[in-house]
Amino acid sequence: MHIHNLSKQNSVLNTFISEIRDVTIQKDRMRFRRNIERIGEILGYEMSKVLQYQMAKIKTPLGISEINLINGDMVLCSILRAGVPLHNGLLNYFDDAENAFISAYRHHEENSDDFEIIVEYLACPNLENKILILADPMLATGRSMVTTFEALKPYGKPKEIHLVSTIGAQEGVDYVEKYFDVDTHLWIATVDETLNDKGYIVPGLGDAGDLSFGEKLQH
Repeated sequence: MHIHNLSKQNSVLNTFISEIRDVTIQKDRMRFRRNIERIGEILGYEMSKVLQYQMAKIKTPLGISEINLINGDMVLCSILRAGVPLHNGLLNYFDDAENAFISAYRHHEENSDDFEIIVEYLACPNLENKILILADPMLATGRSMVTTFEALKPYGKPKEIHLVSTIGAQEGVDYVEKYFDVDTHLWIATVDETLNDKGYIVPGLGDAGDLSFGEKLQH
């Protein structure tokens, strides 16, 4: 797997990462969502540099301009609900992409620390020979990313796979690296070293879905 950890080089991305982590700033849900969206835009821009291109001729009012444009149909798939702001950031740059959505959540049996990933909803176009971008803001254990991709397999075999995350744990990065093909790309803004006993990234930022949209109803 090709791992692109953007935190290894200083850029304005550091500002957005610091703000989504900051317990005082992240209380502003609108700003939190916008920062995740901006991180998605940066990750999408960096990802665009490794895609395949072909020459196109564009007619202007005064003549013909030749320019290289992305060659290939894209499908952008995000994991609900936390993935929506990241999805929007990527879609800002790949606005002609088809879209897929999947719900994947942790189910803790009897409130234990152990959990399984449950998929309950999936809407997806044909993936055959397309560029699949799979977006999940938090790459903790990596199990959600793998379970989601397993659910997408009946929709066809993509020609390229790009995983996109905001913050990950090294354990999650190692997990997806073992699972996905060596030609898969992982685009991630930063990687933390550890997970806690419940499988959450430390220091991380908390629950991205709750911070974006409010706390989930507890049953």
